[in-house]
Amino acid sequence: MHLTQAFGKALHGIGPGFAALLLALVAPAVAWSAYPEQPIRLIVPYPAGGAADFMARSLAQKLAERLGKPVVLDNRGGAGGTIAAEAVASAPPDGYTLLFATMGTLAINPQLYAKLRYDPVKDFAPISLTHATPRVLVVHPSVKATTVKELIALAKASPGTLTFGSAGNGSSSHLSGELFKSMAGIDITHVPYRGSGPAATDLLGGRISMIFDSIAVYKDYITIGKVRALGVTSPKRSESLPGIPSIAEAGLTGFDISNWLGVVAPARTPPEIVTRLNAEIRVVMADAELKKQLLAVGIEPLYSTPKAFAGVIRTELAKWAAVVKASGARID
Repeated sequence: MHLTQAFGKALHGIGPGFAALLLALVAPAVAWSAYPEQPIRLIVPYPAGGAADFMARSLAQKLAERLGKPVVLDNRGGAGGTIAAEAVASAPPDGYTLLFATMGTLAINPQLYAKLRYDPVKDFAPISLTHATPRVLVVHPSVKATTVKELIALAKASPGTLTFGSAGNGSSSHLSGELFKSMAGIDITHVPYRGSGPAATDLLGGRISMIFDSIAVYKDYITIGKVRALGVTSPKRSESLPGIPSIAEAGLTGFDISNWLGVVAPARTPPEIVTRLNAEIRVVMADAELKKQLLAVGIEPLYSTPKAFAGVIRTELAKWAAVVKASGARID
């Protein structure tokens, strides 16, 4: 018997008005305590095969084990993640539609898109940060550069000849390249894709020169020589690529981009549901097996309170406003 029905049966014989009032008061609490009663959809703002998909998939699997209901991935790539974010912003606030949010969807897009149809602060309920990952600058072996300095010199010698791919206009991989261009004073051509997967395919095929993307996507390719790593985007070296210098260390002083990801729900999702999901994510991201899996490919598992995550979003909005302005990037 459903819990609400049980309450109704127990109240039989009490005055109808009083019984109705009690049911109105207890029904929401009953619904929240029973959550989840159906599969949860986790919308990922990029196609399958990329770094975000990899992280979301392992998170969803562990979270489903904790919740006792399937957590189904829904990959919606394109438009720098705005399609996915808009879908969640307009979804019912019942805890059954969540967004695997990225730095791009919540902090970069509001600075890039002139007509964005969601507000990163007002339209979402932050649940928890889950991952952080530095990017790595990799080039196709045909590029005659083995260091960051050599790459910059090559680009200066042939302006506009070299190309860099990204997961889409306005993505963090796009702005990583734009910041690199600006700081190095070079002209390299941006080639946007609908996610990291398609971009990786073209880099491996030699159709683009380089990309600034997740270590998780490229570590194996680096190891077997399919691509050449020149530097990581974080200020310090990555534990998973200790032999690769940071871009700042390799000659571009001050270069620093670290990507973060997390889970958010539509605004006005009941606090009890947010609290439940936050507690389960905390356990999932502390899982020893998952942590080992993530750290092996250069991904740092994270956890935060909803309040702390909201603070990160506000801070990063201000940071990326300055970066986007300096880059001159804009999407109408």
